[in-house]
Amino acid sequence: MKKELLMGTALVSTLGAASVAQAVEATMSGNHQTGLEFDSPTGGTDTRAQINDNNFTVSLSETTDGGMTISSSFMLMNENGASGDTDAGFTLEFTDGSKLDVLNAGNASGSHDISVPASAGSEGVTVTTTNKAPTGLDFATAGIVYGVEYHTADDFLADGLNMSFSFSSDDGSNNSATYTRDGHYAIGGTYVTDLGDSAVTVGAGFSQSEGGKTGTAANSDEGGMHVGVSAVTGDLTVAVGYADGDDIVSQATTESLNTEVDGEVMKAGVKYVSGDLTFNVGVTSGEGQDSHTLGTAGTTEDSYEKTSASVSYAVASGVTAYLGYTDVDSSDEGVNDTTDGSAWYIGANMSF
Repeated sequence: MKKELLMGTALVSTLGAASVAQAVEATMSGNHQTGLEFDSPTGGTDTRAQINDNNFTVSLSETTDGGMTISSSFMLMNENGASGDTDAGFTLEFTDGSKLDVLNAGNASGSHDISVPASAGSEGVTVTTTNKAPTGLDFATAGIVYGVEYHTADDFLADGLNMSFSFSSDDGSNNSATYTRDGHYAIGGTYVTDLGDSAVTVGAGFSQSEGGKTGTAANSDEGGMHVGVSAVTGDLTVAVGYADGDDIVSQATTESLNTEVDGEVMKAGVKYVSGDLTFNVGVTSGEGQDSHTLGTAGTTEDSYEKTSASVSYAVASGVTAYLGYTDVDSSDEGVNDTTDGSAWYIGANMSF
């Protein structure tokens, strides 16, 4: 990580020098989080581990003479010893407030997920790899990155409404000898309004990927829909979300190991801020039927039930301490999972 930060600093220095000549504005941000996690798996031995997550982001932007803003960014990160980087495409922001994402884009549905409160700690509980019950609201598949995504201005058709539309192709990372994913398209929208003393946000989206068995005409599409609502009243936030869809985990060279999942998930959470303290509580309930024959529904059910809570304290500007707890109860093909359990986390985060 030291080497990465030194490289990042040198790169930013170079960008800073270039920005003077080319009039490109560069801003930096990042964070360092460290803490201890205590795990208690259902069928195993209690363990503890140090958690270290770091990221360093450079954002670039410039405005043309015509008023259009062009922006991009990249991030260096180190998550528990695993280094990597994330590169964004380009975003073109027009004078009417609409935007166009180019290249690293294409998930208009996920752009309108409602944020549902849950533990703010970094604790995590793993489940067996064959448990395919969904845990998130976005059914857009991995590998859908090469495309375009258009975002309307905030007052599209009605005050407080904005929408996104996208199309992308697959990068091939999830293709196998027996399954090929083709194009992906999505649509999403968010509506914001005031209801009494509350600021209410409604978000929804739909995504669809087209694919089929290699060498045959038998298609097996994947995708889904989600909808969520959040209400902010003073220091209190309440949110719920629901999603339903199909996902294909194309992970092998033989069709018998590819997995098609038909599932649904519901999430609910509450956040309350009291001075420098923030309290979060969240629950997730997911169910899915998986099948190793593409295009054929499964007959047995996987389940995932998660409850999490945390309290955080703003120690100083940019410094936050966390205490989090997560409990997961899951089953695979109707059989209780022995790899789930509970976890505690205590740590701190520094950001700039």
